Amino acid sequence: MTSSVQTATTTATVVRPDLAKQLRRGERWRRLQALALVAPLMGFLLAVFVLPIVYILYLAVASPEMRDVLPLTSERLSAWDGQGLPDEETYELLAREMAAAYEARTIAGLGTRLNYERAGFRSTIMKTARRAEDMAAPFKDAMIARNEAWADPQSWQIMKRAARPVTPLYVMQVLDLQFDEEGGIERVPAERSVYLDFLARTFWISGSVTLICVLIAFPLAFYAANAASSLRFVVLGAVLLPFWISVLVRTAAWMIVLQKEGLINGFLLSTGVISQPLELLFNRFSVYIAMIHVLLPFVVMPLYSTMRAISPVQLRAAGSLGASPFAGFWTVYFPQTLPGLSAGALLVFILALGYYITPALVGGPGDQMLSYLVTQFALELGNWGMAAAAAALLLICTFISYIAFRHLLGARGFMA
Repeated sequence: MTSSVQTATTTATVVRPDLAKQLRRGERWRRLQALALVAPLMGFLLAVFVLPIVYILYLAVASPEMRDVLPLTSERLSAWDGQGLPDEETYELLAREMAAAYEARTIAGLGTRLNYERAGFRSTIMKTARRAEDMAAPFKDAMIARNEAWADPQSWQIMKRAARPVTPLYVMQVLDLQFDEEGGIERVPAERSVYLDFLARTFWISGSVTLICVLIAFPLAFYAANAASSLRFVVLGAVLLPFWISVLVRTAAWMIVLQKEGLINGFLLSTGVISQPLELLFNRFSVYIAMIHVLLPFVVMPLYSTMRAISPVQLRAAGSLGASPFAGFWTVYFPQTLPGLSAGALLVFILALGYYITPALVGGPGDQMLSYLVTQFALELGNWGMAAAAAALLLICTFISYIAFRHLLGARGFMA
């Protein structure tokens, strides 16, 4: 009997580690299978979402032009102390490399890059490079004779900053900052301050559109959630109809409706309400109208889903306990709608921050948002550094807004 018990105990002792090892192996295999299933999706997201964002952030601070066109001069300027003017060897090296770059037709890109820091520098670079091959010692005197800009220490400070692989120039410019004569950072003059106005306007328009959408969407969603099924179908169909039409088509339709010869002005003129057509297009009013029309469903649908989950019995119970209809609505019903309301408002605000098509088509010069600058720099001016910096600023502001919104509402229990 004792021998049988000892044998069983020994067998169990041997089996348990093997069983545990098999269980761990099986769990590891299931994890590998799950990882293999999601790997294509993760790779797709990495390729089309994460990498472009990383590349945009890199372009916002990248400065490869100087090192690509004048590599030896860049190395020498990086080691230069920045005091006064460089020595004769630096002038000679710059002249020889500029001559080679002019022959290779690569100097123009460098001139454009340096022109971002000081207007007119591209002309200085091109004129000097065009005659650099004919220069002889002393190169310092020869270059200064060609252009007095080479006797200005600030010109060499700009060249030294451009020789670095990264630069804060583009980010500074979209924040209305600049380098002073000593290389420090200062605010641009008030008459040249442009980009922060674009940023403030973007937040103002986005916030206004979000608030108006909330004010319109709440009663609309409340009616749809409590209406008969036939009416609910009509209301939701009208709300969802814009999703079936492209943003460009909807914006073009508003241009037709709001123009001086459009439907609204035609009706008001025919009824005698006005004697002259109203200016309804290419202003802030038309921007609000068109953006609200596009973004309103993004508030209605989360609110509708939340309201449908709220039992109407709660309001009747509040009334039976002596609460007035308004008090019951405000203290019982409304707090339960805040998760859907906050989610919809956040979604509309974030979408509005990046809007471009609608303000560009129906707004005036004073109604353009930050995304307009991104398009202008990238497609019209070819300044990809500034385009990336403006896009990075918009991305960072959107991320900060999301974190602040989540923290504010999460602290009050409105969002999960």
